[in-house]
Amino acid sequence: MHPAPSVILFTALSGLGFGLLAWLGLGLPPVTGWVAFTFYFIGYALAVGGLLSSVLHLANPKNAIKAFSQWRSSWLSREGIMAILSLSVIAIHAIGTIFFATRLPAIGALGTGLALVTVFTTSMIYTQLKSVPRWNTPLTPILFQLWALGGGALLAGQFGAAAILLAILGIMQVLAWMQGDARGATGESTIETATGLGRIGKTRLLESPHTGQNYLLKEMAFTVGRKHALKLRVIALLCAVVLPVALIAIFPATHALALPVIALHLVGLLAARWLFFAEASHVVRLYYGK
Repeated sequence: MHPAPSVILFTALSGLGFGLLAWLGLGLPPVTGWVAFTFYFIGYALAVGGLLSSVLHLANPKNAIKAFSQWRSSWLSREGIMAILSLSVIAIHAIGTIFFATRLPAIGALGTGLALVTVFTTSMIYTQLKSVPRWNTPLTPILFQLWALGGGALLAGQFGAAAILLAILGIMQVLAWMQGDARGATGESTIETATGLGRIGKTRLLESPHTGQNYLLKEMAFTVGRKHALKLRVIALLCAVVLPVALIAIFPATHALALPVIALHLVGLLAARWLFFAEASHVVRLYYGK
């Protein structure tokens, strides 16, 4: 799939934001007043900023409001509704923490749950697509949750939990890459299964449907070279997992290294999310003999 910057930023930043808000809902870190305001501001800026960036990917951004009406069948619509609901509930907890130095555990826990459900709905936008084999796996929602919770833990200063979550994330991400490579670009689908001509024998295109590039080839048959993909996988794993976990292990009091660790993780996250889209191929590529 074409790795559009708006969608990469949307999934990466909103996941980090909701991940941080999930930890804040649990009262972690235990801060109040202006310090709490800073944490909540970062969480809301990432979550809302990420959601707004997704609007840039629409042909007509004015139609974004219509997405909320399709909640019965659309995970995108469910995501929008859950985002508003979770941000509203967490706002109640934030007001108590910032202005009254009072935590509301029940409201905070509810906000945490809703934030994680919001991340789940985001992941299901991609997981549900049987036409994209790399996404259509239970590992996709698991990875989205781990990226959100692991990155959120770093932002919340919960470095011990972050190290554990990032280590698990690294393992699951490698498994996802291996599974995707084993499935191939089109999974079990072939020209024969798509046309129903498998009983006759091997099927091939007589000629290409188009003589030049078109929208489907640009958006759904994007190809990234193996060498480039391997380099980006290494960068993603090193920056998002290995180096942050190593720094946390070497320097237990990592608060002084918070910014470098978070910056490294963000670089790794963006590299991994670029690959998430760039390596995923739609089975429509079979129509073009790819």
